[in-house]
Amino acid sequence: MVSPKDLRSVQRIISFPITRLRNPSSVLHDSHHKNALTFYQFQVHLPKSRLEDASQSSWKPKGGWIHWAQSKASSTWAGFGQAPEGNWKLKVFRMGERLVDRIDYEELALKGVDPAMGPTIFHLDARGKGTDETNEKQKVMIRLLYPPSIQSAESSLAQLRQLIRTREPRHKKGFLTWMIIAPFTAPFMIIPIIPNLPFFFCVWRSWSHYRAYRASQYLAALIEHGHVTSAPSPGLDAIYEKYAPKPAPLTSSSQNPTSSHNSHNSSQSTIEDVEMLLTRDAVPAIISTFSLEESAASDMYRAIEQAQVRTKPTK
Repeated sequence: MVSPKDLRSVQRIISFPITRLRNPSSVLHDSHHKNALTFYQFQVHLPKSRLEDASQSSWKPKGGWIHWAQSKASSTWAGFGQAPEGNWKLKVFRMGERLVDRIDYEELALKGVDPAMGPTIFHLDARGKGTDETNEKQKVMIRLLYPPSIQSAESSLAQLRQLIRTREPRHKKGFLTWMIIAPFTAPFMIIPIIPNLPFFFCVWRSWSHYRAYRASQYLAALIEHGHVTSAPSPGLDAIYEKYAPKPAPLTSSSQNPTSSHNSHNSSQSTIEDVEMLLTRDAVPAIISTFSLEESAASDMYRAIEQAQVRTKPTK
């Protein structure tokens, strides 16, 4: 039996559909519809043992300098959150957490993928040595787990492709935009005691977009070279069935066949035609079933809340 610790080191991508179109005839358009939202839990990093072997004879920190800098920044930020009440560090921490909640959950998920810590496209180990990918028997395969009652193997992979194709140019633009804005925050350096927060914010946003951009490129390459394969997950299906939200009543346009037909002819769907598939109640069961880190719960709650806002009917 696989222990929770071992399960966390398994290379996999888990697809959690959050919303879908209510009308069954729109299923074929789901993967391309802006309101068909899916949260992805990416676990594509190599097991720690292989990463340690790769850097054993190197003078660099485990995972490289970039990974060390990220860990250092994370620990420093966590220290801000432990500052005493009324301290400026705690105020900055709380403001920063509110800003994170406003960032697209897709960006937060993508930037957690570090290509340097995952399998290379042409080799099987982190050192760039080993069997070439042309040897199919030893080719690294990453399973894309999906709920078969909601998605098919084809649609699950198609939605992942669509996400990457949509997010890649967006994050490239965001990376360049915030990098250009950063120098204009230089005048804030004259403020004593408190650091230049606007500058650090611009750098952080630029770095976040860059990581998401590079992750998009990396995942696209993994899919293109056949390293990602769809796999149905009965356990995930059971969770969706148990915690399925109560269906909301259909709108008059959805109940009118003529109106529905005309809507699909023009490739348009109203927000009211979208239904929620994932609720907050299901998150603890997901964390337990797939032995995810506790931090994944916060990411999923954020994704569900953002999906509810995006699909909320406008008056």
